[in-house]
Amino acid sequence: MSRELIKAYTYEELQAKVQELGFPKYTAQQLFLWLWQKGVDDFSLMTDIAKKNREILKNHFTSEVLNWERTLESKDGTKKSLFSLLDGKKIESVFIPEEKRKTVCVSTQVGCALGCRFCFTARMGMKRNLKFYEILEQVKEMRRIFGPITNVVFMGMGEPFLNFAEVMKAVTILNSNFGFKIGQRHITISTAGIVEGIYQLAESRFNVKLALSLNSPRDEIRSFLMPINEKYPIKELMKALKDYTRKKKSRATIEYVLIKGVNDSEKDAFLLGKILRSLPSKVNLIPFNPFPDTNFLPPSEKEVENFASLLSSSYPYLITIRKSRGSDILAGCGQLITENASSTPNGIDNL
Repeated sequence: MSRELIKAYTYEELQAKVQELGFPKYTAQQLFLWLWQKGVDDFSLMTDIAKKNREILKNHFTSEVLNWERTLESKDGTKKSLFSLLDGKKIESVFIPEEKRKTVCVSTQVGCALGCRFCFTARMGMKRNLKFYEILEQVKEMRRIFGPITNVVFMGMGEPFLNFAEVMKAVTILNSNFGFKIGQRHITISTAGIVEGIYQLAESRFNVKLALSLNSPRDEIRSFLMPINEKYPIKELMKALKDYTRKKKSRATIEYVLIKGVNDSEKDAFLLGKILRSLPSKVNLIPFNPFPDTNFLPPSEKEVENFASLLSSSYPYLITIRKSRGSDILAGCGQLITENASSTPNGIDNL
């Protein structure tokens, strides 16, 4: 008899399953605490479950989801891990350590279908969606390797809102007292602008942070950089974001990748402030992170600061210039890819 994957069950589903096996309903809580909160996969070590039941679990279930292959370490301390899934496909996750925060950036898809010109992941195309447990296993493994995690950002490979149901299941367990116990405001979901997903998140019970990758205040430039803008133009995005901020009583984060000579002009700064001034938000300016065979370049530090100054004249909220992290190991914003995963600079091989 082939064994079932125990991590493929949500909490409610696992409650029903353990009762089907003749166990008390509370066994589901015990299992969730072991599997997700304590990170223990070996049923024989789950000592608060009766020994005979542990044997039944061992014979009935498997817990393997993915395998760690390697980790690259940046000179700034950022670490990028490569994982292989059970079907042989590969994904990347990033650990970003700061003084008070330890953040994991997770992937939600293998590849991505959106074709954003400034994103290396787009070169892969779309392979498949990740299941919620494949998303969660990235967090669990990064915690095993690097220690406690305080924040999770859905900003890795893929578009989270094109895998909405699985992402929400993952968020549920990240936030659960029986799961990772990560506060909702310590979880951020980033989107390229899937309007239906923004509305769905606004209607959900979760008050996680929302980030929009905007990158231009002009439809013609944004459509050039991000083809999804043809389907969801800026006017529709602003309407959806205003609905979200009103219902959640929180501000949105606007991610703006600055590309030299493309979206970094004085006019761009003025128009950006104009379309955002009535939206409760903050703006993160991100100098473009180069990757192989791209013609794009980041502006100079002085040009980035000048853009921020121009934007501040028409935009009344917080503006931050995001410090590039992990760009030397292709771990920065828009740099994740697994098709060239044979190179191993700065590899950490024995974790």
